[in-house]
Amino acid sequence: MKKRKSKKIEKQTKKSSPKASVKRSSKKQPTTMEELLKQTKHQLHGWKRGDVINGIVVEKTKGILYIDIGGKSEGMVIDREMKAARDFIKELEVGSQVEAVVSQPENDKGQTLLSLKKAAADYLWGRFEEKMKTGGAVRVTGREVNKGGLVVEAKGLQGFIPASQFGSKWEEKIERLINRQIEVKPIEVDRGKNRLIFSEREVSEAALLKAQEEELRKIKIGNTFSGKITGVMPFGFFVKIKPDKIELEGLVHISEISWQRVEDPGEFYKVGDKIKVKVLAVDKTTGKLNLSIKQLKLDPWEAIEKTYPVDARVKSKVVRLAPFGAFVDVEEGIEGLIHISKIPAEKSLKVGDKVDCYIESIDKEGRRMSLGLVLKEKPIGYK
Repeated sequence: MKKRKSKKIEKQTKKSSPKASVKRSSKKQPTTMEELLKQTKHQLHGWKRGDVINGIVVEKTKGILYIDIGGKSEGMVIDREMKAARDFIKELEVGSQVEAVVSQPENDKGQTLLSLKKAAADYLWGRFEEKMKTGGAVRVTGREVNKGGLVVEAKGLQGFIPASQFGSKWEEKIERLINRQIEVKPIEVDRGKNRLIFSEREVSEAALLKAQEEELRKIKIGNTFSGKITGVMPFGFFVKIKPDKIELEGLVHISEISWQRVEDPGEFYKVGDKIKVKVLAVDKTTGKLNLSIKQLKLDPWEAIEKTYPVDARVKSKVVRLAPFGAFVDVEEGIEGLIHISKIPAEKSLKVGDKVDCYIESIDKEGRRMSLGLVLKEKPIGYK
């Protein structure tokens, strides 16, 4: 009986001998850091400045945001980066997933510093897109006045309020809005083009704009109105009309001022002039009207062949010179060209000269008229 017990103890001792134990563990125990990481499936990240990484917020204090980025320690958002993304950070909670950019892979304390500017910008663009859909208002701060309007800061993004998008309260007073908060509505949000356009008028004059919108629905293309010129620009005139109780604004483009060539609208009308206009189009998006002055007059080219048959003589005035000839004003809206080949070498023409001409040819579709000079003594080969 004792003998069997001894064999059993001997057998157990053999199984648990140090030598056997070392032999088993030598096959599994890592001998290098690489083997250890492989065995534990743990990865150490070597971040570079500018790397974009995903992480989870693990702690949020007044001055620091800690983010688990899968490294040996948490990443941190501190100082200026906290201020730059403060509105976005307010929305974050412990457990929130965020996309961060490495601003410093490792400081003197071995910590990875992060920036949330990109995530904050994406968040803000999304908010402005939503506000534009719902028609919600936001507050921005005036920063700089330029020719077109006011540059504003919109929670860290740069935006713009065109001069035309201010209510009457701020007309000619936009500079007073520098460093001042303004309530506005986004009217164009395009993050691809980095365009963020606001309207102050849609907040301060919301009721008026609604009334104007209703008035616009009543206006039909072809309607004519009396109006007053409120602005003279290189591209045309701004005109105010009053179909009923509400004033509406429209634009007479330079091409719709006269049938004749227009280079300077200011030579035709000035601010305060009363005119009649015809509605060409109604832009319900901007609340503007496209108007015309010339469409209230007959197009002189419609009956050009009857009015000016070939070989008919006309008295004209030179209005422009070109390397290939001289343009003369036949009547309002009709210019003719005396080609250089029709001007004798000894005859010099200048702007303002009155000349006798004859109609050589007419291209009604191309709105072109070719003229020849009527000469007392014709050179050889001249008609």
